[in-house]
Amino acid sequence: LERITIPLKDGLITRDDTFRGCENLRQVDLVEGPIHETIASLQLEEWRNNMNEEIDAINQILPTVDAGFSEEEDDVGEKAQAIRTWIRSVLRKTIQYKAQHQHVLEEAAATLQVALPQDIVIKNVLPFLELPAYTFEVGDHDDEEDDSDNEEDVDDFDDDESSY
Repeated sequence: LERITIPLKDGLITRDDTFRGCENLRQVDLVEGPIHETIASLQLEEWRNNMNEEIDAINQILPTVDAGFSEEEDDVGEKAQAIRTWIRSVLRKTIQYKAQHQHVLEEAAATLQVALPQDIVIKNVLPFLELPAYTFEVGDHDDEEDDSDNEEDVDDFDDDESSY
């Protein structure tokens, strides 16, 4: 097994030994769909680039992660954990950027409504700026190690939501 394609869904890989012995697993691709549509719709190129780098990060990490070769129960390898951590990281950043996008959109709409009639802004401008209506969710994982310690804050934007 060298490559897998999976949907971006928290809780998809639940067992630590899922990729035990898969020493050649080096690449994870995401199923085309909502995540790619959302990234393409982000207003700032910096956000799109950051998300694409985050998606590709697993392919830099995975070749260096232990696959767990022995039959010992405690040697399950680290590939499943690395993929789970990566999925959550991508989901969290997506949620943060969607929240930021919404905030920028609301500010722009308020500014435009001063210059243009409200019905023109709502009918003719906002639909072109909205993100696809897909909700990304990250479950509560208090029992696992905190996988957000190494993540950078996204432009210091506070969002208490775990889905957006």
